[in-house]
Amino acid sequence: MLAYLFVLFAVAVRFMPHPLAFTPVAAALLYFGARGPKRQLWAPLALLAVSDVILTKILYSYPLTWDHFVTWAWYAAILLLGTQLRENTNWLRVGGAALASSVSFFVVSNFAVWACWNMYPKTLAGLMTCYAAALPFFRRGVAGDMVFTAVMFGVPAVAAAVASSIHKPHGTAAA
Repeated sequence: MLAYLFVLFAVAVRFMPHPLAFTPVAAALLYFGARGPKRQLWAPLALLAVSDVILTKILYSYPLTWDHFVTWAWYAAILLLGTQLRENTNWLRVGGAALASSVSFFVVSNFAVWACWNMYPKTLAGLMTCYAAALPFFRRGVAGDMVFTAVMFGVPAVAAAVASSIHKPHGTAAA
């Protein structure tokens, strides 16, 4: 249930004012992959894809282009990366997955922008210019991915630890 709430939160944040690239999308995908039902991995992918279509066509009045499919493939890849956290979840693996999400999104999405749109020359220099122009978004993306991933994985872990300590029988006094 919590996995669905995190995905719905990620979708909602996309429609609210927020610093560009500082969103819980990657964190929600990782968490759903790690904790959500395996049979329903398609659900967050569908919700985020629908939100992309609404944002692109209705809110921003842009055309849908093939680079959206690149983003949707990235959503699926991050869900699958999250499934690797099901059995062995520790802070290093979760942090590494969050960082991998940030880096992969930066590389893949900006390559798609360079290839799909006519904003940059179709040369190596044009590609490097595209990546350089996206660096401010990358910094915020990494920060958002790390913060939201820490919260989404950390809060349930802390709650479970607290609940466990509350329900643990305390030592009895010697008679």
